[in-house]
Amino acid sequence: MLCAVILENMNHEFAQDKINKSDEFYTLDYAIKPLLNYIPSDKTIWCPFDKEESNFVKLLRENGNTVIYGHIEEGKNFFEYEPQNYDMIISNPPYSLRTPILERLFLIGKPFALLINESGLFDTKKRYEMLKNNPFEIMVFDKRINYIKDGVIKKGATFKSIYLCSQILDSKFVFETLSA
Repeated sequence: MLCAVILENMNHEFAQDKINKSDEFYTLDYAIKPLLNYIPSDKTIWCPFDKEESNFVKLLRENGNTVIYGHIEEGKNFFEYEPQNYDMIISNPPYSLRTPILERLFLIGKPFALLINESGLFDTKKRYEMLKNNPFEIMVFDKRINYIKDGVIKKGATFKSIYLCSQILDSKFVFETLSA
């Protein structure tokens, strides 16, 4: 019952008519490849913020993984939908919703890796408490990541991205070099 109440409280923030278009950025291959070293190829991955053409979906499939993808524009609201059988969750989520997304991920309890903005990660009491009380790891890169917006590569991101993971990496902090 508690799970249903928590999910009901989250749902209003991710309604189809409230999609924040500034959250729609797509990830280039080079920002995904370092993570693949930590993902066994026999796992089924849920990419809850991705469409079929997503680089996450493509590269995970090339890695030998089975991939279940879903996007709110396709009627698969992360706060209302969950596939039946999967091993872990990997995606680049909408940054504006990272608190309720993290709440749901920790509630689900499966391994996950999210490519997120590191800025302000511990800035709210709620996120601080979640991260203090749940297992997590961080993958840090040697430089900032460029993203795709409206089909164009946007160079010079104003923020640093990291993978915030749970039950994925071998140690609390992993440092990787990007090849782009």
